[in-house]
Amino acid sequence: MNIADVVSGRVQLKSLQRLLLSPPARRVLADRLRALLPEGASLGPRHLREVRFKPGRQLTAYRDVRVRVGASERYRVRPIAVTWESNADADRHEETVDLAQMQDEAVRRGVAAPFLQLMLDFPEGCMQIRVSPLDARFPQLVRLSDPQHVRALLADVFASGDRAADQSRVSEYTVTFIKYRPGKRHVLRYDPVGPGKGKAVFAKLYIGEEGGRAYRREDGARAFRVAREVADWLAERGQGVNCLRPLAYVAEDAVVLYPRVGGVPLSDYARRPHRDVARWLQQAGAALCTLHHLPVEFAGRPEPHDFAAEIGAIAQKSLYIPVLLPQVGPAIKALFDRARELHEQLPQEAPTFTHGDMKAEHIWVAAGGITVMDFDSSRLADPALDVGYFLADWQFRQAAYDQAGVDERYKSFLAGYAPGAPKERLLRARLYEAVELVKCAVRRTQLFDQDWASHVVGLVGRAQVLMDDLQRTLGLPARPLSHPRSLNPGSAVKSRY
Repeated sequence: MNIADVVSGRVQLKSLQRLLLSPPARRVLADRLRALLPEGASLGPRHLREVRFKPGRQLTAYRDVRVRVGASERYRVRPIAVTWESNADADRHEETVDLAQMQDEAVRRGVAAPFLQLMLDFPEGCMQIRVSPLDARFPQLVRLSDPQHVRALLADVFASGDRAADQSRVSEYTVTFIKYRPGKRHVLRYDPVGPGKGKAVFAKLYIGEEGGRAYRREDGARAFRVAREVADWLAERGQGVNCLRPLAYVAEDAVVLYPRVGGVPLSDYARRPHRDVARWLQQAGAALCTLHHLPVEFAGRPEPHDFAAEIGAIAQKSLYIPVLLPQVGPAIKALFDRARELHEQLPQEAPTFTHGDMKAEHIWVAAGGITVMDFDSSRLADPALDVGYFLADWQFRQAAYDQAGVDERYKSFLAGYAPGAPKERLLRARLYEAVELVKCAVRRTQLFDQDWASHVVGLVGRAQVLMDDLQRTLGLPARPLSHPRSLNPGSAVKSRY
């Protein structure tokens, strides 16, 4: 297989999936991972979690690898990133120097084991392997993976406050990677070991500063500030709506620490029946309505994010779609063109505080009410964006379900949100929902899924149906979007607003 052809996009989807999934490709990866391990180490399953494809540039696969040394030892999970590139980056030499230093530090701290090395490059195959906790853009990741550093860090954080007594009895923490995305983002979980009553802590890293190179350190400070201000405001006026309050922002490590939240993510119930889902969705709608009344100065990014910017961001992320699905690319472009036209004909309102990433996984339900988390993307924007994205997310999670049942869930959410919302906002939310369904198709479906193509086609088809329905509601001249034969959205989507 010619890797350059795969990365360039000159081959079909099946060739790309063979590179990720075929037995020969898996054997090659296993052999190369063994080169990083001591003699006698065993490799277990290598679970593929996420794939990102940028035609003409690179293909990256994120995997969880199980590894152990010795038959008596249990398998441990280590995240890795495997990248195939068409051309080496211009700053690869500088990155290699940084990574070599980080690798030495990881070995010195004992967080590289059982791996002897955490990086391997194969220029002849345009391939590189990176093993956690290696990342040149996050130099603090190595020390934040070191249990000794974590213990000292959390001891300082909990030196005073309600949890001081419990956490002071914790002598050790285990470190687990929740997300390892080199160059992008990392989330770690710290679990206390021993008889103490300490609770798990989550660490969300932001790009730091090393060797005089300054990155976006302010992102962490901003995320911490927004979450604290929102939590305080909701504590006074939230009426059963809570915000996950961060424990601390540690500037030296460019990390925000969060406590473990009680309850269950609402997303867990998207694909299984539960008698209380309708009530929780109604509470989620009411919670979102409350968020849209937050002071606008709380927004993490003061510059407004408008409809054109949202479409532009999604279009940028969808550039690989026409390469792999030539019949779908024009359909997405036509949908975006029509969406812009419709948006210009809808009444507008001043931007408000918005969550910016309102997915069901960011809403947790418990006996004490709803808890909303992850305000990193909060900004000034049309509140219809949050409504539309939540509904698109819910439909994405229930894509295989009976549409009538999905519609009933929508009604529950809107029953909680709509009493405090202008009718014109709900019209724009329908437009946003169609656009955000495309976002789900291009960002959240996984290329290694054998049914990836049909999932993308189905979601784009549903977005087209929503656009047609909105057009009819507005009484505009009939101008339905063209549906290529391969785009079969299924049954019509009734108006839910």
